[in-house]
Amino acid sequence: SLVTGRSLQARLAYVEAEGQMKMPFEDKLPTRQEQLATLQNTPEFDVLVVGGGATGAGCALDAVTRNLKTALVERSDFSSGTSSRSTKLIHGGVRYLQKAIMKLDYEQYMMVKEALHERANLLEIAPHLSAPLPIMLPVYKWWQLPYYWAGIKMYDLVAGSHCLKSSYVLSKSKALELFPMLKKDKLVGAIVYYDGQHNDSRMNLAIALAAARYGAAIANYTEVVRLLKMTDSATGKERVCGARCRDVTTGQEFDVRAKCVINATGPFTDSLRKMDNQETANICQPSAGVHIVIPGYYSPDNMGLLDPATSDGRVIFFLPWEKMTIAGTTDTPTDVTAHPIPMEEDINFILSEVRNYLSPDVEVRRGDVLAAWSGIRPLVTDPNSKDTQSICRNHVVSISNTGLVTIAGGKWTTYRSMAEETLDAAIKEHKLPAGPSRTMGLMLEGGKDWTPTLYIRLVQDYGLENEVAQHLAATYGGRAFEVAKMAQVTGKRWPIVGKRLVSEFPYIESEVIYAIKEYACTAIDVIARRTRLGFLNVQAADEALPRIVKIMAKQLDWSEQKKKEELEAAKTFLYQEMGYKARSEQLTKTTEISLTPQEVARYCKRFYKFDKESKGFITTLDVQHVLEVSIDENALHEILNEVDLNKNGQVELDEFLQLMSAVQRGQISDSRLAILMKTAEESLDLRGPVSVDRSGGGV
Repeated sequence: SLVTGRSLQARLAYVEAEGQMKMPFEDKLPTRQEQLATLQNTPEFDVLVVGGGATGAGCALDAVTRNLKTALVERSDFSSGTSSRSTKLIHGGVRYLQKAIMKLDYEQYMMVKEALHERANLLEIAPHLSAPLPIMLPVYKWWQLPYYWAGIKMYDLVAGSHCLKSSYVLSKSKALELFPMLKKDKLVGAIVYYDGQHNDSRMNLAIALAAARYGAAIANYTEVVRLLKMTDSATGKERVCGARCRDVTTGQEFDVRAKCVINATGPFTDSLRKMDNQETANICQPSAGVHIVIPGYYSPDNMGLLDPATSDGRVIFFLPWEKMTIAGTTDTPTDVTAHPIPMEEDINFILSEVRNYLSPDVEVRRGDVLAAWSGIRPLVTDPNSKDTQSICRNHVVSISNTGLVTIAGGKWTTYRSMAEETLDAAIKEHKLPAGPSRTMGLMLEGGKDWTPTLYIRLVQDYGLENEVAQHLAATYGGRAFEVAKMAQVTGKRWPIVGKRLVSEFPYIESEVIYAIKEYACTAIDVIARRTRLGFLNVQAADEALPRIVKIMAKQLDWSEQKKKEELEAAKTFLYQEMGYKARSEQLTKTTEISLTPQEVARYCKRFYKFDKESKGFITTLDVQHVLEVSIDENALHEILNEVDLNKNGQVELDEFLQLMSAVQRGQISDSRLAILMKTAEESLDLRGPVSVDRSGGGV
């Protein structure tokens, strides 16, 4: 009854909030061009938010729903920074609670309590994008069982009525039944607790689009070049009164005037504070967190794992997400950059930690890493406190002498309460005419008409595949019908509509067209933040790119040159920021061939079954001759190209041996050439030599 009581409360708050608010763009979002025109032609906004991450979008939604004239600019894409590179958890922070109890730290305790309150709200206002996830804590020493149990029960208690589901203890056999990949030795039992999980970049977008529907003028790829200032006639003080902005796509510059400017730029907090005042001391201490994605078979469908004691004291999460498994994270000081790169040593650190608690018969291979990324946590030191050294785990709202409001630090889960606090401070400082915040219980984009059975209607009404329908419902919520309406007829008996971008993922072509309505401007926006293909599998994303660029080019009228640039930029993004580089270097780095003489002989034999003329190399023609199935010429080129290190269009014997050696060491998995040649060899051996009578008897 607690849960129903809570949702009723939220519903009432929502109905009340809805009653007072107008949603001018409920049916159709303004285009990006229309948004830019509004930014340029509005004499003065009440609030201009700089930054389109979770916090910035949250501030814009909070402001516009208090009936303030609101603008938001983002120099890249919505959620292109840290907000799309998170652990995908909506959590109160189990380890923060542990610290709070150990150090009797009341501030830390309140932070956990607030986060748990926000967690409940976020699951309520975007039910399509978020869900509770059980997380298992395996216990390997008897004395730890009561210790961890007490800690987790405290977590439930602090959540109070916002507790998702009660935690419970499992015996060793039950834990292994639920998580068969766990290491059996020394396991004494496990504790399961619940946190929330979400699709972070889509959640960020849902907040930004909700703000746009309520009338906020929002624009991505719009950069702040400098802040505008004027002297207040009453006090003689200089005040920030807007920003000079530049449309990154065209280079055109214009002024956006506003009574109040909010700096919500995450890791880039200090660069905007320095635009305001060159002398300001830095408050951001950026830290990089790397995550990797490995295949879904490494974790059960609906249970995560938390390793509370890694070799260096960091917490490692191991979570099912979008039918894959996410493992992370690291925590290393870093420089601020718009393009953080996951490093090989971080990837290997996570893999070795994962190996520690998975069963020895599950081989965790370097080649199983399908994608990897690094996100920059904007940790801050509080400028208002005496001790500037102590990093504040909470967020900080500060107002400069010129009236620039900065919100920094904090975490994804608490974006809404951070925005509320920021707007309260801004309204007070700038004497803006506004009431209290109305975002608690306010449904986000797609949340309103979503039901758990919505996908069934999509299957029945449009003839979409079940998996595709479930994906559309979980991504677009009540707006999924708009995407389904655009889906093309496949020409097959089933599914009737919905052409997939790549066969093994449920993303369909009409999502690319819909992404443009959601302000996607580049191919990267589509593979990284509208769909999550780049985060789930870099090779699949790479494969889908030409089709995505083609669809976007048709919609946006791109020239051949522009198409080429988009394709190149997206390939670079996958290579650098999504771990493709680290993946492809596995073959070039491991030049030494660690095979026994018997293995070398076996692989040479396999090689020469293809290289019948003993040329010393294989080409696509050789592969086609041996295989009985016909493979598309382009696909074959790609298969060989993965292995062809010197890029001369053919695979030499030493390249083949290097590949087999890397496959054996587990540095490479799913090499299409290795698997093709192995199966071809097996079928050749089965066929045996063609006998004379079968070949026509020599007549």
